[in-house]
Amino acid sequence: MTTRISTTFLTFFTLIIFLLSGCNSSSNGVDNEPPRGIWTAEEANEWQAEQEWLVGPNYTPATAINQLEMWQEDTFDPETIDKELGWAADLGMNTARVYLHDLPYEQDSVGFISRIEHFLRLADKHGIRPLFVFFDSCWDPFPVAGEQRAPKPHVHNSGWVQSPGQHVLKDSAQYPRLERYVKGVINHFAKDNRILGWDVWNEPDNMTGPSYEAVEIKDKVAYVLPLLEQAFAWARSANPSQPLTSGIWVGDWSTHEGLKPIEKLQVEQSDIISFHTYDTPEDFEKRIQQLQRYDKPLWCTEYMARPNGSTFAGFLPIAKKYNVAMFNWGFVDGKTQTIYPWDSWTKTYTDEPPLWFHDIFRSDGTPYKQEEVELIKRLTGETEEE
Repeated sequence: MTTRISTTFLTFFTLIIFLLSGCNSSSNGVDNEPPRGIWTAEEANEWQAEQEWLVGPNYTPATAINQLEMWQEDTFDPETIDKELGWAADLGMNTARVYLHDLPYEQDSVGFISRIEHFLRLADKHGIRPLFVFFDSCWDPFPVAGEQRAPKPHVHNSGWVQSPGQHVLKDSAQYPRLERYVKGVINHFAKDNRILGWDVWNEPDNMTGPSYEAVEIKDKVAYVLPLLEQAFAWARSANPSQPLTSGIWVGDWSTHEGLKPIEKLQVEQSDIISFHTYDTPEDFEKRIQQLQRYDKPLWCTEYMARPNGSTFAGFLPIAKKYNVAMFNWGFVDGKTQTIYPWDSWTKTYTDEPPLWFHDIFRSDGTPYKQEEVELIKRLTGETEEE
């Protein structure tokens, strides 16, 4: 009862602020001010120089199967978020990559903004500045607001959903509401120093592999590429003080000319260069060296898949050497079930895998591997080096 009363009050309070300050573009001057430019290498490095070494997880609370369950009013869980972000802070982590979704904004923009505000207060309490993700091309292409399905037993990310969904992606008449979503959120938080940055689109050309490939749009990239370019423009038009990015994640990055068109767009539009890698430490260092040609700060926004050789022990010392921000996938074993590997979509698991794929903690806060926790603490400076 106390939670519901406080949430209702928070929503009312946010509505008043929303109306007084204006959440549409014209009332905040977005239509009257020219969009800011893409940061130069000098501007990006000047901003990065003011940051600590950035380390954190891709974060979803253990009680949420996906972005919708995390952010919708009925399942938003600040108690769990507070507890788990406290565990992150105890590791010396200072950031977290957190996925938003367009449907909660369409459902109730004021309530959604109020819940983001609530999340930010909790994160700030623990010294964590989130990197928020707007769109995502991974997993289920048919998101539906409301009650979410239960997890499929022992299946990795069995309920994760794309944003925008396939029906929206194929219907340009719905793009204006996506524009309202991006501009509305950034406009409200454009000068908020509790936020690290904005990840415009996660793995935009991901075709979902064996999980949903039978129902994916075969020419998906033809839809995503122009929309991604628009999304960057929408985000930049709100004049955020925080950097924008979108991470490249697969392929040959040895030359700029060899990048796919969508990768060139991601790199060229990003204030900070971000990337994903789940391969070996040697491959990780090679990727860093290839991307250094852009002379901008680097963020590795996804890594850490133990059976692949992508581990904290293998990656974090390299990242610290090059001052690369690090966001491992997963944090607490929960409804996303990412302790199971990607092949759980094609291979049957009946119990905990012999080696966890992702995640650091069990649901009660017990570390999966104590030595990993100790390593993270040493490297973040939470404990003294031996």
